[in-house]
Amino acid sequence: MKSVSMKWWFIGGIIVIGILFLWSLALQKSDPNVVATNGIHWHPQLHIYVDGEEQLIPENVGLIGEHQPMHTHVEDAAKGVLHFEFEGRVKKDDTRLGRFFDIWGKDIRSFGENIRMTVNGKENTEYEKYIVHEQDVIELYYEAKKEI
Repeated sequence: MKSVSMKWWFIGGIIVIGILFLWSLALQKSDPNVVATNGIHWHPQLHIYVDGEEQLIPENVGLIGEHQPMHTHVEDAAKGVLHFEFEGRVKKDDTRLGRFFDIWGKDIRSFGENIRMTVNGKENTEYEKYIVHEQDVIELYYEAKKEI
């Protein structure tokens, strides 16, 4: 009698754990802050201009020392290609433009004055808060800081 009772408790426990697991997956898929549950491999572009002159983004940003999920590569950094290579669950905050600048060690506003940004050819004022998407072309325009 004891073994039958233990068996049913064990089966019930397995069922509850399964239900909780499925419920957790459903919540992740419906969470508006989740971009992907199985990682991403994106290649947006970032171009920075000061007084009309393009500023090159260095090679290997985010690859020296600790490998960061946002980084640049030798072969395409000059074209402004960023690599977003995240594993597992990815939230919107993970893909914000400001995060790339943090990894780079730059302030998005340090390149000049009167910053203006376009994303895929359209004006955007979210700057470092902008949530980057696959194949975005982000352009930042600055005026050089005036010497006083």
